[in-house]
Amino acid sequence: MIVDHRTYTLLPGKMALFLDIYQRVGWPLQQQYLGDCVGWYVSMDIGPLNQVVHLWRYADLADRARRRAAMAADPAWAGYLEQAAPLIQHQENKILSAAPFYTG
Repeated sequence: MIVDHRTYTLLPGKMALFLDIYQRVGWPLQQQYLGDCVGWYVSMDIGPLNQVVHLWRYADLADRARRRAAMAADPAWAGYLEQAAPLIQHQENKILSAAPFYTG
């Protein structure tokens, strides 16, 4: 199992707009194609601001690649990106694997 840990830093003042677009368009598509969302969070007023963090569980890198390719091939995903991408200032992505003792 791996977890895709994604952090997006949004342009100041664009959080509400980004969340609205994501909830209406991005979230349904990602649920359809990516499946197992471990968590989806927004930053508060402590630490880095204007950030969203979402985590997605996959069987392995091949599973991740297959699921993301299917989503990227959907024209609705391109439509979502046209709306959302201009609101994103920075993206960071990490692939995490479970520690040997963790079975969750």
